[in-house]
Amino acid sequence: MFLGTHNPRLDDKGRLILPARFREELAGGVVITKGQERCLYVFTTAEFQRIAQQLSEAPVTHRAARAYSRVFFAGAHDEVPDKQGRVTIPVHLREYAGLERDLTVIGASTRVEIWDTAAWSTYLEASEQEFAEIEEGVLPGGL
Repeated sequence: MFLGTHNPRLDDKGRLILPARFREELAGGVVITKGQERCLYVFTTAEFQRIAQQLSEAPVTHRAARAYSRVFFAGAHDEVPDKQGRVTIPVHLREYAGLERDLTVIGASTRVEIWDTAAWSTYLEASEQEFAEIEEGVLPGGL
């Protein structure tokens, strides 16, 4: 499970050093793809395959499933982190998420998210009040 908030920097070659606490779980390989709200999702290869299987079970006649799959898979990039825990973020994904230098990398349970730090701050500020007001029903069984 991925938890916490980290603030690495993108180097001049478009590489990110994964947070130390995430490296062991991601060492076998990652898939980086477009996420919602203009961030990037980072999955272990196994988790990405699980999601791909779920998406493949949606009927091809389901318009939203087709649209989601196209964007999700077309932008995906897979690689194995190097010995320093670095992964290269391709230009098309950096552009999508507006990544320049300062990043915020968060643990989001079964995935890691990569955000431009300014975009994360804006998102978090806008979402904190909503988070405080979320009603019953979001979490199965409640808290």
